[in-house]
Amino acid sequence: VDMGIAESLRVERAPAPIRSRVLDNLRQAILDRKLAPGQRLIERELVEATGVSRTSIREALRELAAEGLVTTIPNKGTIVSQVSVAEARQLYQVRAALEALAGRLFVENATDAQRRQLTTSFRAVERAASKDSSVWLAAKDKFYDVLFLGGGNEALRSISNQLHARINLLRSLSLTRPGRAAEAVAELADIVAAVAAGDAEAAAKACSRHVDNAGEAAFGQLALEAVV
Repeated sequence: VDMGIAESLRVERAPAPIRSRVLDNLRQAILDRKLAPGQRLIERELVEATGVSRTSIREALRELAAEGLVTTIPNKGTIVSQVSVAEARQLYQVRAALEALAGRLFVENATDAQRRQLTTSFRAVERAASKDSSVWLAAKDKFYDVLFLGGGNEALRSISNQLHARINLLRSLSLTRPGRAAEAVAELADIVAAVAAGDAEAAAKACSRHVDNAGEAAFGQLALEAVV
């Protein structure tokens, strides 16, 4: 692990549980592509980079494996997971269906307070569009938390949560395409407008359109990585 990456992974001693901070730092390094797809993760190097115990590293790697962000390969060890264009397309197909349903259910079931929360969270996404990817992804997470919660379908939320880490990996990748953040803000604005109009069908279509456009951006960036 080079010095630049090691600096971002370093875990400072603080009140927050060490395990969760190690996990957060490693996850963010993967989302930011500081730990590249296919890169081997050597426990000894991660211990040196983070300054924590081997046990903390192993626990974090187990959690990342459960999230699908790292993969253990026999005789090779643990590597950062690689997502092919074909796998990404499958994920985005599922995501489009889930979020279209979430948009429809939000219009049908959300309280007035939740509708206001959706608008507030959208404003936060607008402000985050010019900031780094971690701030952007956190703002979008809050937007979708409100959207899925307001829909009132716990099964839908559970399924979405299972895909969360891998979806965020692709979200961060799509944002590397110039201009994508501004496009995404406009697409989310369409969702908020459909909700304000009480139009469930328009909300579903706006959610699906946003996912489709994000997917195209991610597929393009994956293809570029493959060439490189």
